[in-house]
Amino acid sequence: MTGPERAQTRTTIAAIGVFVPKDYLGGMNAARDGDEAQRREALAAARDLKDDRTTFASSALGVAANRATDHFAARDAVDPDGEADAIELWGRRIGRALSLAAFIVLSLYLYLTYVN
Repeated sequence: MTGPERAQTRTTIAAIGVFVPKDYLGGMNAARDGDEAQRREALAAARDLKDDRTTFASSALGVAANRATDHFAARDAVDPDGEADAIELWGRRIGRALSLAAFIVLSLYLYLTYVN
């Protein structure tokens, strides 16, 4: 390679006056771009962690407690349009409360019968 072709494949680092092949600089810049993308991704993940502070309401125990509360309050009885049939709502609440009471009574009976 001579003449204009060589000039196109080389660039000058003006500060020190050194000729460096463009491919070499391109490779370095590509790695730097990858590092920059990785740095941005890491900063975004750290920002998300900072925003998602673990409190009782957002912990696994809090989520399970909220799901149980919603279940026993029969919040799933609401129609997609936002209307709730009062009979169906109270029927679900009463049925779920009775099933919880039956579970507790059965657990106590089995404990007192076989463990004690």
